[in-house]
Amino acid sequence: MRVFTALILVLFGVILLGGGIYLAVLGGSWYYIIAGLMLLVSGVLLLRRSIASLLVYAVLMLGTIIWAVWEVGTDFWALAPRLDVLGVLGLWMLIPAVTRGIEQPKLPSKWALSGMLAIAVVLMAVAIFNDPQQINGTMPTAQPSTAKAVDGVADADWPAYGRTQAGQRYSPLTQINDQNVKDLKVAWTFRTGDMKTANDSGETTNQVTPIKIGNNMYMCTTHQWLIALDPATGKEKWRFDPKLKADETFQHLTCRGVMYYDVANTAEFATSLQSQKSSSAECPRKVFLPVNDGRLIAVNADTGKKCSDFGDNGEVNLQKFMPYSYPGGYNPTSPGIVSGTTVVIAGSVTDNYSSKEPSGVIRGYDVNTGELSWAFDTGAQDPNALPGEGGTYEHNSPNAWAPLAYDAKLDLVYVPTGVGTPDIWGGDRSDLKERYANAVLAINASTGKIVWHFQTTHHDLWDMDVPSQPTLADVQDKTGQMRQAIYVTTKTGNVFVLDRRNGQAIVPITEKAVPQTVKRGPQTKGERYSATQPFSALDLAPQEKLQDKDMWGATMFDQMYCRAYFKSLNYDGIYTPPSENGTLVFPGNLGVFEWGGISVNPDRQVAVMNPIGLPFVTKLIPADPNRAETAKGAGTEQGVQPMYGVPYGVEIKAFLSPLGLPCKQPAWGYVAGVDLKTHQVVWKKRIGTIRDSLPNLMQLPAVKIGVPGLGGSISTAGNVMFVAATQDNYIRAFNVTNGEKLWEARLPAGGQATPMTYESNGKQYLVIMAGGHGSFGTKMGDYLVAYALPDSK
Repeated sequence: MRVFTALILVLFGVILLGGGIYLAVLGGSWYYIIAGLMLLVSGVLLLRRSIASLLVYAVLMLGTIIWAVWEVGTDFWALAPRLDVLGVLGLWMLIPAVTRGIEQPKLPSKWALSGMLAIAVVLMAVAIFNDPQQINGTMPTAQPSTAKAVDGVADADWPAYGRTQAGQRYSPLTQINDQNVKDLKVAWTFRTGDMKTANDSGETTNQVTPIKIGNNMYMCTTHQWLIALDPATGKEKWRFDPKLKADETFQHLTCRGVMYYDVANTAEFATSLQSQKSSSAECPRKVFLPVNDGRLIAVNADTGKKCSDFGDNGEVNLQKFMPYSYPGGYNPTSPGIVSGTTVVIAGSVTDNYSSKEPSGVIRGYDVNTGELSWAFDTGAQDPNALPGEGGTYEHNSPNAWAPLAYDAKLDLVYVPTGVGTPDIWGGDRSDLKERYANAVLAINASTGKIVWHFQTTHHDLWDMDVPSQPTLADVQDKTGQMRQAIYVTTKTGNVFVLDRRNGQAIVPITEKAVPQTVKRGPQTKGERYSATQPFSALDLAPQEKLQDKDMWGATMFDQMYCRAYFKSLNYDGIYTPPSENGTLVFPGNLGVFEWGGISVNPDRQVAVMNPIGLPFVTKLIPADPNRAETAKGAGTEQGVQPMYGVPYGVEIKAFLSPLGLPCKQPAWGYVAGVDLKTHQVVWKKRIGTIRDSLPNLMQLPAVKIGVPGLGGSISTAGNVMFVAATQDNYIRAFNVTNGEKLWEARLPAGGQATPMTYESNGKQYLVIMAGGHGSFGTKMGDYLVAYALPDSK
């Protein structure tokens, strides 16, 4: 046993010494060289039967403890890989089978090593109860006794994707509150029957947030089946199948939500005799269903039949006038908005496939007839110009794939845009093509004319789309003045707070210098970079800049690998240019905020959210400009992307260790609360465990670590925030005031969706789609799960 242990010490020493030398050459920490040498010495001494082996090991433990605390303080998960292997090996060295029969000098070597191990155990015990990343505060305002009513929206309903088209994701219901939420139980479960097939793309997901109006709930499935349910029981009333013919080339296969229109609620917006005449049309109440093959379908909300008087037998062809049109190339995945006269719809365009893709045009259609009212082509000289005979919209115009928001009083639709594809190289982009890229556009919903716009990233080379539905709220600033605000959440973590009437900043925005050069490898051919980028004073990014010490692993060995990997990449903070060598992108392609957005309680003037922070690696691949294109479509947003028509392809992947764990230390996911009067982060907590991220044989206790999530949060007047989204299959409730976790429930599949809540027959329900996410790696399913409080006895 002694010889075996000694050989392990020598082997570990050689690995650390070799890796440490490589890391030091890259400019990283010298710790691993020192640790490797001391392990070698300890191993050789143990082979020679010298008890001094334990003393050397004790000195190594002491030095490691001091070094670890100096680097990362008392962060449990950051300390773990620095101390776990040495701690376990140190305990092993103390067993009699290892020390029996070796020299026993006067120095108390065993006691020295035992003392160092005890210090390490105490340090880890203290660290597990002390999270330096956590912010513990209390929201300064209390919930008013009566929540303000929203015009045209019953308190019991959730009639739009964000409950209102303002995208607040806030309900005034209080039956479920911070005192009783712990008692929630499953009320009903509905299975759609729509599952991922072998022919579907890797980006097959279930991200729907159902809507509820009166006695009906409406939801769409992965393959865009539209289903009406009884909200009290979850029983199906009818379903409509659009006969989507999807395949593995679709980059996205998902439906985040549908739109509802009731002429009785919107007659005051009718501005023409035709609109008034249509109030008695075939479908006075209709559901608009976006379909991934490029259709918009109007369905009778009562019967589930297509509205034959809308468009062409109930359908509008969104591929009309599209350049380079192909199935899945223009893909409406998110709900648009519905005004009194117009349904406004946008869609995604295949990322990083080629420079000859469809347009990202945004369009408004007559809400009753389906006739095209206007178009806004983000890449055209005149964005409102309609194509003539044989003409098309501009190819590769910046698209708007996230949900839209709407202010009925201003009649403005707010459109979050991305960048014209290909995303990662932009040397051929004109100023015109980038004018409305990575921006929020305020467009008149009736005319399609732009009122103002604000760009959140200049000359985007990192896929920093505006990924979320903007949130509209009237907030009181520090001077007591009420401001008509729009909150624009971004992948960078910046939350731009603007006056939604004119786009002027409410929270300060500063243009800051950003990296301009590629320090490792050749310079990128034909590229240019923006000298500055806008930064908001409200920023939820996990940290400003990663360092060597922020690298992580399950053990000191893969942590050393991650440190070397980090040092080998181009990285000088956010907006480091893409490169042939490989560039670390942080915040990564998933962003700090994704399509889930934030939840704003306008009564309390507070917001809650679930930001994430996971680095990615982007590597440009020089390409033959004459290469032939393969079949259309990409099927995923990660891996090697061809970017036909530009000098490079690109490989995009998460920044992971050889064990498949993130190379950045936890946390990777949080919940947070913001005071909207001061726009300060009041509390911030980790969310989620790695319970469902490891094989069954490697299951660890469900200890909070802070994992990434895809999906948004909601909040209620009951002082409760609800969120699923995380890579572990849970839905959780948090106290809005202080972020305390109040409840959690196990889901039957991944909950990569935003929940919703409503009241039916006097009972409040919480609903979440548990359907999983193909490329995110969570368990796939078809479950719509509703929770409620038990009936009182």
